[in-house]
Amino acid sequence: MRGDLLLVGSVPFQSAEEVFTLASKKLGAHLSCIPDGEVLDRRFWAIRMMFQVFNGHPAIETLHSPAAAPGAEKLIPESRDDSWVFRLKPGVSSLKFDMLGWRLGYAKDAQNSYALFSAMKREGKIAAKTRFQVSLPSVNSVCNPASFDVDEKELGIIRAGFQEALVAETEMICKIIPTEELAIQFDCAREITDIHGGFGLPAEGAVERNLPQFKAIIPAVADGAQLGFHFCFGTFGGWPRFAPDNLATIVEFANGLTALSPRRIEWIHIPTLDTVDPDFYAPLANLETGEAFIYLGMIHSMKSFEERYLLARKYLRKFGLGTYCGLGRLAPEAVETCFDDHLRALDVIASVSTAHG
Repeated sequence: MRGDLLLVGSVPFQSAEEVFTLASKKLGAHLSCIPDGEVLDRRFWAIRMMFQVFNGHPAIETLHSPAAAPGAEKLIPESRDDSWVFRLKPGVSSLKFDMLGWRLGYAKDAQNSYALFSAMKREGKIAAKTRFQVSLPSVNSVCNPASFDVDEKELGIIRAGFQEALVAETEMICKIIPTEELAIQFDCAREITDIHGGFGLPAEGAVERNLPQFKAIIPAVADGAQLGFHFCFGTFGGWPRFAPDNLATIVEFANGLTALSPRRIEWIHIPTLDTVDPDFYAPLANLETGEAFIYLGMIHSMKSFEERYLLARKYLRKFGLGTYCGLGRLAPEAVETCFDDHLRALDVIASVSTAHG
């Protein structure tokens, strides 16, 4: 089963039940998997790792935390300039986390949400063939130069420690959830920033330096579970955090990721901007992603949707659709309207497909 639509992950609701109910009701016929919405503290994506995992670790020094009133704490920064920043303490040569498999919190949350998902399936509220989608941040997206004021060697130490924890967490999720019911998506935002020069690092080798992490991560996804990837231009501080001239570099990254993967990738989600410049979409013709189904993040700026869709189809004949990112930064009352936009997009596709063949 392959859906016409992909929900990238986050939904700004208070409970997974709200997400499952609305997603299944509005879009269920077009989804092959449904996420739990990354509700509550997961709504803030990798920021959660900053205050729940790195802050207070005995090997790590917190250089900056979000500004708070006297006597209060603040976990979620208001802007990038007020974000968490860390470094390794002097003399630290390795980073280890306790309770591997559970330390990051994703396995616990997945276990709880899957219990609800499974119950709703038994009650007929979710289609029988629908998989439960778990979205996890990639190593380099969490351990990035903006969050860690360290040199390349020290960043490597931090990434190695977090990678060990993420691999263990992924393996645990595959143990506690039936793999035939499971889809795991890795979210790559900071990698996409880096390969477009966003960190000021050398452009040469940018794609290559962000790929090795996946040699360890991908094998942690058990046989039977589906594997997907979400690429992102970033939303913290407003979308897009940066706007590339075209999709050439992101296509190069997708091709490199596919080439190193020892197993099938079920899908790759690629964001698109509100542009009708053919040159932006032209690199899609160079995708070499094997059996991986491509979802384009085109469901936004709906006035230009049809024109953008037709442009993309010149270079990539078949693809599914999603938003450019998760919906976590939307107001809760805007979610249903966004889901309606998904259906509008499918109606437009049906109309133009009839007209253009």
